[in-house]
Amino acid sequence: MVQEGKANLEAQIDQLLNIEKQMRLAGDVAGTKKAVTDILQLCFEAKDWKTLNEQIVNLSKKRGQLKQAVTAMVQQAMQYIDETPDINTRIELIETLNNVSTGKIYVEIERARLIKRLAKIKEEQGLIAEAADLMQEVAVETFGAMAKTEKIAFILEQVRLCLDRQDYVRAQILSRKISPRVFDADPSKEKKKPKEGDNVVEEAPADIPSLLELKRIYYELMIRYYSHNNDYLEICRCYKSIYEIPYIRENPDQWIPVLRKICWYLVLAPHDPMQASLLNSTLEDKNLSEIPNFRLLLKQLVTMEVILWTSLWNTYEKEFVNENSMLGGPLGPKAAEDLRQRIIEHNILVVSKYYSRITLTRLAELLCLSIQDAEKHLSDMVVSKALVAKIDRPKGIVSFVVAKDSNDILNSWATNLEKLLDLVEKSCHQIHKETMVHKAALKV
Repeated sequence: MVQEGKANLEAQIDQLLNIEKQMRLAGDVAGTKKAVTDILQLCFEAKDWKTLNEQIVNLSKKRGQLKQAVTAMVQQAMQYIDETPDINTRIELIETLNNVSTGKIYVEIERARLIKRLAKIKEEQGLIAEAADLMQEVAVETFGAMAKTEKIAFILEQVRLCLDRQDYVRAQILSRKISPRVFDADPSKEKKKPKEGDNVVEEAPADIPSLLELKRIYYELMIRYYSHNNDYLEICRCYKSIYEIPYIRENPDQWIPVLRKICWYLVLAPHDPMQASLLNSTLEDKNLSEIPNFRLLLKQLVTMEVILWTSLWNTYEKEFVNENSMLGGPLGPKAAEDLRQRIIEHNILVVSKYYSRITLTRLAELLCLSIQDAEKHLSDMVVSKALVAKIDRPKGIVSFVVAKDSNDILNSWATNLEKLLDLVEKSCHQIHKETMVHKAALKV
């Protein structure tokens, strides 16, 4: 019975192959497309997967095979992938279609989708390195006919797999293929009729997320990338971009955890102009009043007053631990240590604003540290050029006075002389005025 069925299938295929040959040689596009899809349909209905694979390869290698026929064949066969009986048959069919579409620009989008499906199967099997290598073979940014959202989703999948295998260098290279400005574009304004001769851009498949959802995924992946080297300021900027997504700002359950993370990473980021700018703009946010503890924390950082580490940690330790169960997970393995470091740096900057000279003993007392630790933290800040200071170790005195060069000294002298001459001129004028008043009084 099986033998009869197989012989019958082969006879039907041979008959259709003859029709396909006639149509192909005659250059009949519609007829050739119908013949090749009918052959595939026969194999599929008979559930003869081996013959299906053989016919796909055979038809694609026919002399003078039409591009439209190959495209129709690949698209038809892709619909059968989900109908395969087991994982091995599925992989075999995907690899056959991949080999057929390799090097053919007219089925590049189909090949990209096939690679993505194959990579997903490999990932499910635990072969993350193999899945990442597969995805990196395809450069979707050069595909003119692929929808923008599908391109972005594909590149983001490449970045995610690189991060999963801890290949941070390649992840950064791939992430640079996406410009953050692309997420701010208005999709409604971009839909314009294609001009004659332009590539027709295909519609993105239904499973591709919207542009705003892709924006969130992009910044979540960038947070994962920046977290591996504890770049707190960049992590904060990523959370800031997520916070500005309209559907997140409308839902307090979503924006509160994001705003908490922004506040924490602002505090953890080293002091520089960008951090100061972000800190001030975040303080102006009205939503911050919903989480008063964090408003107070940021307020302490912008106020030029010494912060006591012990009281601060006692107040915020519970909030710090709570972050582990919130969006984005823990703040990082070194976060608690870095938080203390930032508070010490803030306190040293405050001291440098109020004192031109101070003893090391008094500085250590204000920072609640030992003299050795205070000296170490101060030296680190001088090396990183966060502030200017000199330590006279024999005398135990720290000087925060900035050394002036010869030009600055000459400029200050010139300014002082100008002020002095101005005062002399005013004095002369007043004396002359008084003399005139007295002479007038004597005459009377």
